[in-house]
Amino acid sequence: TDVLRTVCVRHHLRRQGSRLNAPGEHHFELLDQVERVLTRVAEQTVPAARSRALFGELFTLVLKTAAHPTRVPARRRRAFFRRAGRLYRRHRPAGFRVPGGSLGVQHRLLATGAYSAFRALRGANRAAAGAVRRVPRPRMLRTRAFYAAQLRRPLDENLAVYCAYWGRGYACNPAAIHAKARELAPHIRSVFLVEPDAVDAVPKDVEHAVIGSRRSWEVLARAKYLVNNANFADAVVKRPGSVHVQTQHGTPLKKMGVDQSTYPVVAAATGSFTKLLSRVDRWDYNLSSNRHSTQMWERAFPGGYEALEYGYPRNDVYCTATAEDVARVRKRLGVPEGRTALLYAPTHRDHSTGFESRLDLEAFCEAVGEQFVVLLRAHYFYDEGSGRGSGRIIDVTGHRSSEDVCLAADALITDYSSIMFDYANLDRPVVVYADDWEVYRETRGVYFDVMKEPPGRIARTPGELAALFTDGSYADPEATALRA
Repeated sequence: TDVLRTVCVRHHLRRQGSRLNAPGEHHFELLDQVERVLTRVAEQTVPAARSRALFGELFTLVLKTAAHPTRVPARRRRAFFRRAGRLYRRHRPAGFRVPGGSLGVQHRLLATGAYSAFRALRGANRAAAGAVRRVPRPRMLRTRAFYAAQLRRPLDENLAVYCAYWGRGYACNPAAIHAKARELAPHIRSVFLVEPDAVDAVPKDVEHAVIGSRRSWEVLARAKYLVNNANFADAVVKRPGSVHVQTQHGTPLKKMGVDQSTYPVVAAATGSFTKLLSRVDRWDYNLSSNRHSTQMWERAFPGGYEALEYGYPRNDVYCTATAEDVARVRKRLGVPEGRTALLYAPTHRDHSTGFESRLDLEAFCEAVGEQFVVLLRAHYFYDEGSGRGSGRIIDVTGHRSSEDVCLAADALITDYSSIMFDYANLDRPVVVYADDWEVYRETRGVYFDVMKEPPGRIARTPGELAALFTDGSYADPEATALRA
């Protein structure tokens, strides 16, 4: 299996103002174009199989337009259908087989010019689809009714709801804002939303609610302020007067948002871009850590929000932590005294189904010598890394705070993770281990070439990586200049 990077056909439905969705006579131009294409096919030597496939695709579009409730004006729908039927009969290639199901029935009705039957079928299909949409799933009925009732109550001007990483725990920018808000605005009641398996990791003095519970839907319906580093569920309603703050959780090296649409692997995993943009439309403010991020967010998440180029609150600790704080974190994580701790934090691979360390850490530790230990932190998509822990390899994936882990590390080894931008605030060495740069760039997409603008030394093989640490070049003046 390979990825076809060239887009062959692109049929755009814009969010607003698309002629495809606007009613009018211009939809007859579709029939003009279909006639032009089929006439050209008849004039050329086109293989029969290709001709039949093209005919089927073209009339799928024609029937979609004919069945649409608003595209063709009501007084012109019969004329559109009859002209389409004439084209169908005139250009139908020999051996063409109509598809199955409802679409096949529409093909047959078009071929015979039976507009009244087609109109009746179209109405029945729409009524059936509407009925299915209106029937809620039984287990969600009470929750939806409860949430709807809470939405009719007034907003609580002194309530804020926070969430991070889809409920994975008390972390990142929402946690940093939550902590500071309790100091600056103690009259605001704050509730942190978490998944059931993350409850035990929430600090004891932090009020929380389990995602999906009645209490979580109540606070989501009533809160004046909603803060998230990802997105709240699609069902969450943006109420007039509420304030939604999107904090983000990294600086974009890899393509994000709608910029992912031309990368098939990640686009398939992302799901509906229409739903994504509907979530973006709830944002009032979008937090940005730097100018590059601001420009990329505006492109990746087009919307009417206001950008706040303030930096990330979670990174404040890199400027305020003392030597005693660092020593305390290192002890908690189990870093032996006198050792140099290397944080290995690879990013997620969209073409991979689970965490795979792309570096043989045991062999690496053997190569670099006893003075080094490795802190392994897998991407937040994974609950754990290798599962191994020893004096030389310490799995810190499950540790709540990535900021703590960064503070404990004397140097960072990463590939294309945005952690490099955060770690740079510590002004400690950063090494890029790019063993699959070409594959990552082609399958995920990037905003700039980190090979040409790295934050430090680059290694492409395990041997090159080990050599950087054995000869000390990972922290030499050239590496420092690149980081600066």
